[in-house]
Amino acid sequence: MPKLMDIKFPKGCQTLPEGFWSAVDVWINKPHVVNKRLCGATETQGGDVEPEEQLTSLLGDPGLLTQVLVFMDRGDQSQTHQQDKPWSSSTRTFIPKVSCYGTTLHKELILKDFSRQQVTFLPFEEDAEGRVSVKMDNVYRIQLCSQDCEQWSLELHVLMADSWFSDGVAYAKLPWLSSALLPKLVRWAAECKSSEFRSTLSLLPVEKYGLMYQQLKEKYKAMVKVWPEVTDPEKFVYEDVAIATYLLHPGKGIDVRRRKIWDMYGPQTLLEEKAITPSESFLFPSTDWLIGNHSDELTPWIPVIAARSSYSCCYFVLPCCFFDFYGKYQRRQSSKSQYKEYIDFIAEVSQVCGFSTEEDCLRIPSTKRVCLVGKSRNHLASEEPEIEQRRAHYIQSRQMSSGVTEQRSDSRNGRDSCHRNADIKSCGGSTWVAGFQPRDRVETVRNCATLPRDFVDSVVLRVVNVLLAMTMENEGGTYSEWNKGGSLSVSDVAALLEQETLQLLKKECGGLQTLLKNNHQVFRVEGGRVYIRDWRDRSSFKVDAKRKPVSPGALKTRLCWFHVHHPQGCPLQADSCAFAHGPDDLRPSTRPLKKIKNEVF
Repeated sequence: MPKLMDIKFPKGCQTLPEGFWSAVDVWINKPHVVNKRLCGATETQGGDVEPEEQLTSLLGDPGLLTQVLVFMDRGDQSQTHQQDKPWSSSTRTFIPKVSCYGTTLHKELILKDFSRQQVTFLPFEEDAEGRVSVKMDNVYRIQLCSQDCEQWSLELHVLMADSWFSDGVAYAKLPWLSSALLPKLVRWAAECKSSEFRSTLSLLPVEKYGLMYQQLKEKYKAMVKVWPEVTDPEKFVYEDVAIATYLLHPGKGIDVRRRKIWDMYGPQTLLEEKAITPSESFLFPSTDWLIGNHSDELTPWIPVIAARSSYSCCYFVLPCCFFDFYGKYQRRQSSKSQYKEYIDFIAEVSQVCGFSTEEDCLRIPSTKRVCLVGKSRNHLASEEPEIEQRRAHYIQSRQMSSGVTEQRSDSRNGRDSCHRNADIKSCGGSTWVAGFQPRDRVETVRNCATLPRDFVDSVVLRVVNVLLAMTMENEGGTYSEWNKGGSLSVSDVAALLEQETLQLLKKECGGLQTLLKNNHQVFRVEGGRVYIRDWRDRSSFKVDAKRKPVSPGALKTRLCWFHVHHPQGCPLQADSCAFAHGPDDLRPSTRPLKKIKNEVF
C-alpha cells in the first residue's frame, strides 16, 4: 500500500482545506478536462453512509473488505474542523469519447472521508446483466496532509502498485496520475475559483451527447480536407459539429452572407441568404425553435422574435459580439467581466420576454461558449398582452438609456426603414426599430489594408523623412553610419499630417497607429512611440513576440523598402535580408493563403 507521490502546496496557501474538496469535485465530475480520452462522467450520489455498508455491498468478500478498510485508514489521523461530518459516497460512470467497452460500464465507487481529508476511488465494471466485477488492482486514494496548518501537501496512494492495470481510458497509467492529475489537483485547490457560469453540458445527458458527437464528427471529418472557406477548418468544422450535436433540429439556416461551404450540401439542406430586420415581417409562428449562433446584432432580438412569433416558440442563442438593441453594448458594471455582464443582459431580455431562462456551457474550442435557452414561459398564454407591453417598454427604455433617437417609420404609407443593401430583401412592414442596422452583405475591411497604395506610401515617406532628419550629423546631411533616425510619439506623428489625411485614417480601425504597425518592415511602434526599424538589431523584435516569423514561402516576395527609399539603402546584405534587393531578387510566393476570422450567423 505505497505512497506513490506527494506534492507540496505553495506556502501560505489560503484556500485549504476547502480548495481540496473543490478540486476533487472537478476531477469527479469533469474528468475529461484532464483525461482527453473521456467525454465526461455521470455521478450518482449515494448519500451519507458508513464505508463498511457501501463496501460490503460492492465487495461481498470479507477479506477484500478488510483489505480496503485498512488501506483507507492509513494516513494522517489529525483532526480537522470537518471532523463531525460523516463519510459520503457516490458512484461515477465514465463516458469514453470513443466507444471501446461495448455494453460494459466502467464505474468507480467514490468515498470521501472528511475527517481524514481523503478520497478513495474503487473501480468496478458492470455488464449488461448487472453483474459487477471489482478491480482491486486499481484502487487509489488522494489525501490532503498538513503540518500545523502551515505546510500542506497532496499525496497519492495506491493499493497494489505492482499489479496496476492501464488501458489509457477508464484506467489511467500510474505515471499519468502522478505527473498529470496530482499537479492539476494542487493547482485547482490553490486557485479554488468559482466559475461565473454553469458547468459544461448541464442541460442534457452527457453520454448521449458524446455518442452523437462522435457520429457527427465521423460523418463530417472529410470536410476538413476540402474546406472552401478561408477560416481554420480544424476549429470551425469541429466547433460547428459540437454546436450541432447540442441542438440537432431539422430546419432552415438564414445568413446575411452566402458561404462557400453551402455548395457542399445537397438540396435537402435549406439555406437562405437574407438580412433579418426585427419586424412583423420576420416572425416565425410555425417554428418550434429560433437558434442564434454568433448572431451579433440580432442576439438581443432573438428572445424577442421568439416570444412574438408564438407562445410555443423556443429559442437558443450563443452570444459572441456584444450588441444592444440599437448598437454596440455599453458596459455598466465594472464588478463583472464584460462577457459575464453581457450574458446577464441577454438573460434579462429573455426574462422580460416571458421565458424561464436556462444557461449552459458548450464544449467547443472557444472562450465564448455560454449559451442561453428559453424553452418554457414564466407566464400563462392569457397573460401575453400584458407581457407584450412589458417587452415594448423594456426595449424602449434601452433605447433611451443608450442615447439613440429613433425615427419611427410610417408603415401605413410603406415607408419602413430599410437595410442599405437593396439587393437583399430585409425590409418589412411594421418595423420595430428604425435604428437597427444589419451587417453588410459584403464584409467591410477597415484595417488600413484597402487604403490606396500611393496614399500609404506618402504617409510612410513623410514620417520616415522626419525621423531621419532628427539625427543628421551636420548641415550637409551626410552620415558616417547607417542612419536609423530618432523617435516620435504617435500624437507627434499625427501632427505632421494634413487634416484631410487624418480624417481618412479615422475611418479605419486603429487609425494612424494601425497604418504604422501594418508597415512592419519600416516601423517599430513601442510604448506609444514610433521608430525606424533597424533589421540588424534583433532585440527590437522582442516587442513583436506575438508576430509570427516570416515563413520560408514568403521570403524575397516583396521589395525591400530600405533598399529602394532609404538614402543609405538597406543595412543588411542582400543574402541576409528577407526582402528583395531589386526586381531580379524577387521570388514568387509559395505560402498558403492567410486565414482570417469569418463570423457566421
